[in-house]
Amino acid sequence: MPAKSKAQQKAAGAALAAKRGEIKKSSLKGASKNMEKSMTEKELDDFASTKHKGLPEKKSD
Repeated sequence: MPAKSKAQQKAAGAALAAKRGEIKKSSLKGASKNMEKSMTEKELDDFASTKHKGLPEKKSD
């Protein structure tokens, strides 16, 4: 499932880095903290690998 916004893609990238041990989990905040806890590494990789082109900065409701 691809990310719906650049913000979501960036949060997934941070969560993925924490899950892989590249950054400390304690440095995560907000959405990335929740994503790290609730999503698998594969799911986070799918979100994080979404291309930025054509995505809005933030997801609109």
